[in-house]
Amino acid sequence: MQSEEWQRTGDLLGSILRDTGYTPRQRLHQLTLAFLHSECEEAAMRTALNDAAPLYRDAPEVQEARANGENVMSDFLQQLLPQRDAAEVARAADLINRTLGDVGKHFSESPRSAAEIEAYARDMADMFCAWIREKGADLQ
Repeated sequence: MQSEEWQRTGDLLGSILRDTGYTPRQRLHQLTLAFLHSECEEAAMRTALNDAAPLYRDAPEVQEARANGENVMSDFLQQLLPQRDAAEVARAADLINRTLGDVGKHFSESPRSAAEIEAYARDMADMFCAWIREKGADLQ
């Protein structure tokens, strides 16, 4: 069940990041909002799954779903930062993925209104955008 959820979320986030009809900045904002909504919607299920985590955490399908999600962000950043080496892009993708995951988990532990989710997502996406711009990307 967990690997299916990660696959669905990864597919959704990947489709957002690959949609070139929007600027990279808009895609980061959409991605962050979609992720936080997803985390809040799944908070109760995640609690139950955490109890069973030792039983599935290292399963190949779980590792594959995680890797796919990480690759989507890495591919997006590589397009934005072609002048950066692969190790730096991988580190940046890991940082963004971990930030999304950790912040999303903690943020969703309390009930949130749509307005709170939107404000939090906007601010987090703005931080990602500022960092990516600092590395030399044009987000327009």
